[in-house]
Amino acid sequence: MKITYYGHSCFTVETGGKILLFDPYITANPLASHINIKSIKADYILISHGHDDHVADAVELANLTGAMVIANHEIVSWLKKQGIKKTHPMNIGGHWFFDFGKVKCVQAVHSSSLPDGSYGGNPMGFLIESDKGSFYYAGDTALTYDMKLIGDYKNIRFAFLPIGNNYTMGIDNALIAAEFINCETIVGMHYDTSEFIKIDHQEAKQKFTNAGRQLHLLSIGKSTTI
Repeated sequence: MKITYYGHSCFTVETGGKILLFDPYITANPLASHINIKSIKADYILISHGHDDHVADAVELANLTGAMVIANHEIVSWLKKQGIKKTHPMNIGGHWFFDFGKVKCVQAVHSSSLPDGSYGGNPMGFLIESDKGSFYYAGDTALTYDMKLIGDYKNIRFAFLPIGNNYTMGIDNALIAAEFINCETIVGMHYDTSEFIKIDHQEAKQKFTNAGRQLHLLSIGKSTTI
């Protein structure tokens, strides 16, 4: 699967013949100032929770791409008020089969409010299953023992885990999360965007290497295939 990083927690993943875009926060991110969002393609936009650093470009990209937005009920309702009609509301524990594969919503331990201050519903992560394999997008979350259920019942090819600490779990807890989900290949997210979440890249990678796992820290605008 081809993964492209657009900064913070925003990625596209190409799977099942479709492009999935996660948590679009680009234009307000100074580290991603070289990214032209008009060049981004997406068939689906998946939003883990309502904070501005995950939804800032959701409306514009939904309009630009014509993508279907997958999010919880509260976020979908907020998007509809802004004219976005192509949506699919979900919630934790539920799953749905789309033309690229299966999406299951799983718990994320965090908070959630929308940019206008309205209630953002419960934050969540996504477990994606397709004919190319399965991957886990954790969203903003603390370490939770519920992650072990994923590793016990699913074969995860790779996972996106937050590693910046302060607002989410950091490197050490992400290592435990990787063990819980039984996944060797981790793509880091939610780091370096502000002073509170800056990390030592070399130290982070070394800790994963020492644990027999691989941590990908992608450059913004660059792609990799896993």
